[in-house]
Amino acid sequence: QVQVVESGGGLVQPGESLRLSCVVSTNLLSMYNVNWYHQAPGKQRELVAASFSSGATNYADSVKGRFAILRENLKRTVYLQMNSLKVEDTGIYYCNAITWTPQERNYWGQGTQVTVSS
Repeated sequence: QVQVVESGGGLVQPGESLRLSCVVSTNLLSMYNVNWYHQAPGKQRELVAASFSSGATNYADSVKGRFAILRENLKRTVYLQMNSLKVEDTGIYYCNAITWTPQERNYWGQGTQVTVSS
């Protein structure tokens, strides 16, 4: 069973940065798409950044230019570098790892809390 563990959340002021880490317990991370989701208080979970097994990345409009998703397959880790944080970035950040090789397997972490407040 693959485990997904997020870390790196915390309390920061607007304009500051945080780097979240997602460790996926597999030697085959290169075969997974890894996504970061954001769930603001009282709202639904939303996809903010995706790292595809192909190497491509994609971002929600709300974080483009501020967030970067970076993967290090040998370290089994995918990072979410969050810069110029805003109050509206507050919430729980979840990491999701999904593969379709040889069949669909979808794993979620427990989330890490990010609070942006002055």
